[in-house]
Amino acid sequence: MKMTHVAFLRAINVAGHATIKMTDLNRAFVSAGFENVRTVIQSGNVLFDCDSPLRASIDKVRRNLTKLAGTQVQMMVRTQQDLEAIIKASPFQEYETRHELKCYVAFLASDPIKQPTLPVLSEKEALEIFKVAGREVFVLSRQKENSRMYGFPNGVVESEFGVPATTRNWSTIRKIAALLAA
Repeated sequence: MKMTHVAFLRAINVAGHATIKMTDLNRAFVSAGFENVRTVIQSGNVLFDCDSPLRASIDKVRRNLTKLAGTQVQMMVRTQQDLEAIIKASPFQEYETRHELKCYVAFLASDPIKQPTLPVLSEKEALEIFKVAGREVFVLSRQKENSRMYGFPNGVVESEFGVPATTRNWSTIRKIAALLAA
């Protein structure tokens, strides 16, 4: 039975790091046996269908991407149902209309090694980790003091939970979920 998945790749096409063309990224998934492969936004979001054992095919994609990027690429894979559950839970409902906040979902590579007490506040990064559900971490970002920049959660999340993560803003998650539902 075919299932639709999303691969969230960590640290590709960010500030010139691990640059991979979207056509090459697509080809890496197709050559691993995935179907209906499509990329969303340049930062490494890949939608695909799979009816074969996922683990072996994902390992093949990782090898392909390592060759393309010249470095090992972390990939956090979730099912369409996983994303639908996140959207349905509406974790940012009370925050997403507040213009001074940016909302992020961090996808952990595995179950967390550490379990911090919530909320986790990072004054330096102007972040608040306010919720964890399984391997997803929900973060609010504020404008940093004396700066126009907002804190980016990935480093804080990895430090607090002890495993690799990749982070997407809430609007990207909603966009991907809408594409999956179409």
